Amino acid sequence: MSDSQRRSVLSSSLDRRRLIGTVGGAAAGLALGASVAPSVLAQDGQGAQTGVDPATWNPETITAMAGTETVDTMAEMHALVPAETAGELSWWVAGPNQASPPIATQLFDEYITTFNTMWPAISLDVQNVDYNELLDKTRVAAAGGAAPSVTKFPILWGVEFAARGLLQEIRLEDYGLTADMFWPGALKSVTWQDKIYGIPTNNETMAFIYNRDIFQRAGLNPDMPPQTWDEVRQASKTITDTLGPRVRGYGMVAKQNAGNTPFRFMPLLWAYGGSALDEADEAPTYATSKINTPEGVAALQLMYDMYVTDKSVPTSALTNTQVENQDLFLTEQIAMMISHPSEYVALQSKLATLTNPEELERAQRVVDNMVYTLIPAGPVRRAVVFGGSNAHIFTDAAHGGPVDQNAAKAMMGLLTSPEWSLKNNWTDSNPSNLRGFRTPWMKERLESIRFLEVTTSMLPYGIPFPVVPESTEIMNSIIPDMLQNALSETMSVQEAADDAAQKINDLISQRAS
Repeated sequence: MSDSQRRSVLSSSLDRRRLIGTVGGAAAGLALGASVAPSVLAQDGQGAQTGVDPATWNPETITAMAGTETVDTMAEMHALVPAETAGELSWWVAGPNQASPPIATQLFDEYITTFNTMWPAISLDVQNVDYNELLDKTRVAAAGGAAPSVTKFPILWGVEFAARGLLQEIRLEDYGLTADMFWPGALKSVTWQDKIYGIPTNNETMAFIYNRDIFQRAGLNPDMPPQTWDEVRQASKTITDTLGPRVRGYGMVAKQNAGNTPFRFMPLLWAYGGSALDEADEAPTYATSKINTPEGVAALQLMYDMYVTDKSVPTSALTNTQVENQDLFLTEQIAMMISHPSEYVALQSKLATLTNPEELERAQRVVDNMVYTLIPAGPVRRAVVFGGSNAHIFTDAAHGGPVDQNAAKAMMGLLTSPEWSLKNNWTDSNPSNLRGFRTPWMKERLESIRFLEVTTSMLPYGIPFPVVPESTEIMNSIIPDMLQNALSETMSVQEAADDAAQKINDLISQRAS
């Protein structure tokens, strides 16, 4: 499929009548000046959550602004922390691993080399910790006064440490930064009780992916993906009914204790008007759960209908993560799924390992027919999880001694610079610093990472997870448990939602008391 065909599909998927305005005026508003967000502030809906109006933030404007600003990172960083600065710094991060694309490892190593070159007198100790171990390892370390100076955490984790008084308060102006350089949703994720305890490093949203060939074989329009979640259900049922049980329509994820699960369920919940607490509201209080409202129950009912009634999703959805979905998609066992821009690269990498001619031919067909589009809308809104990572400085008490402030400032500055907030997240995210979207490196990414402009265009629809210390337990435990209870028919849909609401409210009240 050509780029022009892909853009045509995206046009129809955004809005059957209208997708995007002209590039000219919108692009100018995005491409000039450092204060991007205010020029495109939306007044309501999802734009108010992230600070960008979907009507002026789309593949064309994203492409038009890329490469319009040159950044001298070394000069900017040395204006922040002089080159001759000496000190010590420890940094923990869930960096690239063996499964990461080679470019991720290459750029991670280049980042460390760059830091050491810019500040040769700062002794840097880097620990690349496995993602599944970083949170617990840091909890233990901080409790025992052995936390690192600086860490880069996924967006959901920092508030727990801020609430326990383990992170230093941050003033953006001390880093030459202003609030309008970031998505409002990103700043919300580092704010606890009206104080900022970190700086966003990168932000991303996922998109909806489907297989055009399977759509065509099932008698569906391959250039008209589902616009709403109801249409997802209809398309999923049609695919399974037409092509047989070996081909399921939608790659549902409902595994317990897995972060993949809320990232794929919450967009549906928010789209219907429900929420775990009230995080989808413009001024959330995070006091009471809305997961068992009629709107929340309707979203869960849709999952039940697809899994139990229609049987149009894999029966293994109760134990599947996105790792399993990748294989199911590549072998034409599912036709639709939600995932990151890096999914295309990941499937290409898997394709390259195949040697069986029949498997290779099928996988190549899948990759050739893989299309990204916007996540479908619900009765209330279009929504997606506003994800990403943030950089934090630990307190002296958590660190077990004075944190070298100059060294920490150097690390925080470089991590959140336009260049490295982009390069450190090359395949799977976007720069948190909005200046990064205008750099030549963004232009290079758009030219080399297929579908990046589509996933990036989902950012205005992003909603952060609740910014409360209990968020990890709510998202990784209570939400998946609710899905398990409903889909396994251990409880009715209403009972499962009521049970989840009670657990969330009890969890919040424990802190409040």
